[in-house]
Amino acid sequence: MLFLRVLLLALCCACALPAADSLLELAREAPNSDKLRIAIEARMEESSLTDGTAYTSEGEGFLFAVRSASQPVLYVDDLRRAELQRVAATDLWATYQRLSPGTSHKFHYEVGSRRFGGRNDLPAYLPDCYEQQGVPQGNLSEKKVHRSAIYAGTESEYWIYVPAQYNASRAATLMVWQDGQNHINRNGSARTLNVIDNLIHQGRMPVGIHVFISPGMKGERRMRSIQYDTVDDTYARFLRDEILADIQAEFNIRPDAYSRAIAGVSSGGICAFNVAWHQPDQFSRVHSLIGSFTSIQWRPGELEGGNVFPFKVRKEAKRNIRVWLQDGFEDLENNHGSWPLQNIQMANSLKMMGYDYHLSWGNGTHNQAHGNAELPRSLAWLWRGYDPARTEQVFEQEAVEKDKPLWRVTGLNRN
Repeated sequence: MLFLRVLLLALCCACALPAADSLLELAREAPNSDKLRIAIEARMEESSLTDGTAYTSEGEGFLFAVRSASQPVLYVDDLRRAELQRVAATDLWATYQRLSPGTSHKFHYEVGSRRFGGRNDLPAYLPDCYEQQGVPQGNLSEKKVHRSAIYAGTESEYWIYVPAQYNASRAATLMVWQDGQNHINRNGSARTLNVIDNLIHQGRMPVGIHVFISPGMKGERRMRSIQYDTVDDTYARFLRDEILADIQAEFNIRPDAYSRAIAGVSSGGICAFNVAWHQPDQFSRVHSLIGSFTSIQWRPGELEGGNVFPFKVRKEAKRNIRVWLQDGFEDLENNHGSWPLQNIQMANSLKMMGYDYHLSWGNGTHNQAHGNAELPRSLAWLWRGYDPARTEQVFEQEAVEKDKPLWRVTGLNRN
């Protein structure tokens, strides 16, 4: 009985907490009120208020709050943004700000000459990242487990998302997502299911089956880098001959590459490109966020690594693929290589060779906040012009891209 009373009390307290949107509304309408103070203290962790990392957001609306003895100044993307206002004559300070949507931001505070707090990679989501009223939602399957022959002894978990509009009498498109476990929570950081539902409903993306597959495990050994960072056709064959063979037995999926896309983040990003590169007859649309086009699995004279891809694109036969790249200048630099420079190299190689590509560039770190925030934009671009009456299209570089110069590094972080 005691446990039930505690549980009921916890549930009641949780129900009393203000939602993010009502907290933002309070910040706009009663910025100095005790009501806002109570709401902030109920919603935000005390430790984050003290160390200057607390924020909440809804789309482009952001509430920043911090404890400080003196008035702090907020800097967003290294630019002075606002002086925070004291909340209810306490040491709590707050400000409501509207940030550009469809990208990520960073912030910090300054009091006098002292800089403190802050975080990188705050996603300012586009509206279609959220559930929309009147938009039918698809169905996510239970977790499935596949035991591989190609990767002997390896098991992979995956989920299948079927949109509400799917009709088995009409063949659907296909999109495969690496690191699938990061996409199955509708209101998680990626919000992928919401984006899929909204874009299909709006006609900006065709009705398609989406496969979210996690990296394999061989006993206790994680196979992610071996599967994702290795530049050969093994993972492409694994998808075609094992995973997709099972799924195509259950769903009516179009076989043409024109109707298939593949996506990934970091090592999953190079994996997506690698699959389409080796099997352009299976996938023609590539979505790569903070792609690891670096030497993670490179063994000189024995095995190629992702670092060679910019040069393979320039030197080898052109593939008929469309590519969305995203990265930021604060991405990784380590013994495997430079993520920002390699993504710029990839963009320039694709541009030189006339590929239909787009590079979305920001100030983010090795984090998918930027890519998540603009997911409706990138998926709509990837699937733009799709015609279910066709089975192929020769992708051509957009005229607006042809008129632009090659990407160049124009500034450094020191003299």
